[in-house]
Amino acid sequence: MLNYLWFFLAALFEIAGCYAFWMWLRLGKSAWWVVPGLLSLSLFALLLTRVEAAYAGRAYAAYGGVYIVASLLWLAAVERTRPMPSDWLGAAVCLLGAAIILLGPRFGWR
Repeated sequence: MLNYLWFFLAALFEIAGCYAFWMWLRLGKSAWWVVPGLLSLSLFALLLTRVEAAYAGRAYAAYGGVYIVASLLWLAAVERTRPMPSDWLGAAVCLLGAAIILLGPRFGWR
């Protein structure tokens, strides 16, 4: 269960870091937004290494589902745009896939 905390925190920092670049390049904000963006992306990479997985690729694949859900939460909370029901359905499917990828080896699915 701790893996999901690491995934969620990693997603928060990845999205925040990418959004800092978005603000600079797409919203015309100061180039100084790159500094916290780079720090945030560095924290993202560090946090993702905390996930208990035998292989990095498996951890990154499972992270994808959590990232999608976190992106929709960011859309709602920061960008003040309501995700559509189809967004949530797609996110649920991805999160199920992430759980299968992450938990599969524990059930002997090889």
